[in-house]
Amino acid sequence: MSQEVQLIETVFAQEIKKNARFAIITGAVLLLVGLLVMGSPLVAGLSLALMVGIILITAGIGQLVFAVKTGRGFINIILALLTLFIGAYMVSNPGAALESLTIFLAIYLLVSGIFEIMMALQIRPVSGWGWALFSGIISALLGAMIWSQFPLSGAWAIGLLIGIRLFFSGWTLLMFGMAARVLQKA
Repeated sequence: MSQEVQLIETVFAQEIKKNARFAIITGAVLLLVGLLVMGSPLVAGLSLALMVGIILITAGIGQLVFAVKTGRGFINIILALLTLFIGAYMVSNPGAALESLTIFLAIYLLVSGIFEIMMALQIRPVSGWGWALFSGIISALLGAMIWSQFPLSGAWAIGLLIGIRLFFSGWTLLMFGMAARVLQKA
């Protein structure tokens, strides 16, 4: 193992040891939030669509004010109004916004999975290529599953995937914190 890798591992281990309790608490909270989101994926998905809509409205207003104040031209005003319009549409129709986000998610997972599979096969003799292949297959399968179940998948896919991501992020932090607590006692 190189000295750089050992240094990174040492610094990481020291930081986790110092913050073991915080890692455990944060991990447990993320894990519980992930479970709640998985238990109600439609509410989580609609909330996400609303949040994106509010962000777009805010961005559109900011772009419009900037375009008018600076005299940046007709095209910038049109782009600002488009951003504002899309945001308002998402807020007023979160179900339709969620369906659109689901389509983009399905395409992203399918395409990124295919490229990850291709990359894994190209690096095949390298240690760990199998994990990249596995990840690519899972991603492509998720994308295909969401696509094949659309429009029904629009009601659950985004919320469920966010919940799964939060759950595993929480689990990882919880495990790091518990391992660090064991190291502290040793």
